Amino acid sequence: MTCYQSAAEADQALPLWKVAVWFTSPRPIPIKVLHDVHRHGRDFALDQPSTPLVFVLTGQARAVQGVDAVAGLVGFLLQNRHTIDGFTVTEVRAVHVHPDAAGGGFRKS
Repeated sequence: MTCYQSAAEADQALPLWKVAVWFTSPRPIPIKVLHDVHRHGRDFALDQPSTPLVFVLTGQARAVQGVDAVAGLVGFLLQNRHTIDGFTVTEVRAVHVHPDAAGGGFRKS
């Protein structure tokens, strides 16, 4: 869980990344858990696309590289294994949030 704890305590001077982690789970995730993630306070969202047992966790993380930001979100899943008790990551994306972009736009790095 070190990757999640590092992301949670990241230096605010580090680049900001918008991250998405798609994963599958052998069992449905209760609606309450989906809602609780939205209230987590780190701008994370856990949603279920139309495909059964496929989920996407999105959020923002500060890290030197995108891979570290992704590790922070995957670490969040590991940290919460008591409610998300088994998962396989199938795809990840990290986009650098460019500080100079008008309107908070994104730029791939």
